[in-house]
Amino acid sequence: MKRNPLIPYLLIGLLGIALVFFLSVKGLGDAKEIAKEKEGGGEEVATKFEPEAFAKSTCISCHGNNLEGATGPNLHGMGEKLGKDKLKDVLKNGTTGGMPGGLVKAENIDAMADWLMKLK
Repeated sequence: MKRNPLIPYLLIGLLGIALVFFLSVKGLGDAKEIAKEKEGGGEEVATKFEPEAFAKSTCISCHGNNLEGATGPNLHGMGEKLGKDKLKDVLKNGTTGGMPGGLVKAENIDAMADWLMKLK
């Protein structure tokens, strides 16, 4: 008895057509959610600014692993030395010695300056 060699190809083709159909229906359902997000109706996840995490990810490249100074100066005790207003100015505008301005977003400068003031 010989089997028809077209049967496996026919079954694979039907499976493929069924998958395309069902995935298209799924995509149409998701299109409404995507349109809602584009209109601003999606949920926004607000993340809290963590000064220590920011320092570990951004500042250590110049100020060293423990912020003890490397290319940039030692940040321990810098708050007592400069004061909070000067720290905020440096975070916002940078320095002529190499510290770039604008690394910390404007809404996070107060939190970063407070954290630096506590850094002993």
